Amino acid sequence: MHGVSKRRTWHKLHVGANPDDGEIQAVLLTENRVSDDQAVAELLNQIEQTILNFAADGAYDKRKVYVGLNAHSPDVMILIPPRKNARIWKHGNSKAERLKRDENLRAIRKDGRKAWKDDSGYPVRSLAETIMFRLKTIFGDGLSTRLLATQTTQALIRCAALNKMTHLGMPQSYKVA
Repeated sequence: MHGVSKRRTWHKLHVGANPDDGEIQAVLLTENRVSDDQAVAELLNQIEQTILNFAADGAYDKRKVYVGLNAHSPDVMILIPPRKNARIWKHGNSKAERLKRDENLRAIRKDGRKAWKDDSGYPVRSLAETIMFRLKTIFGDGLSTRLLATQTTQALIRCAALNKMTHLGMPQSYKVA
């Protein structure tokens, strides 16, 4: 084979949104080799106000995520399910303040993962899935440019347009039966 590989890579769009109104407050487009937990610091830099709740999937169950969140917003309620094989980071007999992650893990061990999700308000995380669905439905799956810098600009424009649509009004949804 000659020349440059024709294999395409994909990029990941990380978003931070306000669960109360659905507004996207932080956006980051990264290459596929950047893990979810590595993107948190940059997303937090884009958010000026205090974060009350942070809900994410298990990929964010890393120390640097918890450290970054506590540094940004000390009173944040962190809703990240620990991995299946998770271990306590700081045991209860320590005089230091208990870690939010360890409290989540203790609640899961005591009551079960489903009960923890229901009791903690974790399902608010589905807002991120809804935002991604809305972005793809309205603007399409792909980006039309090839360079990461211009793709980032395109993603920012799409998120700004989606925010504008969100401010105009969201459909009222409710559970039936």
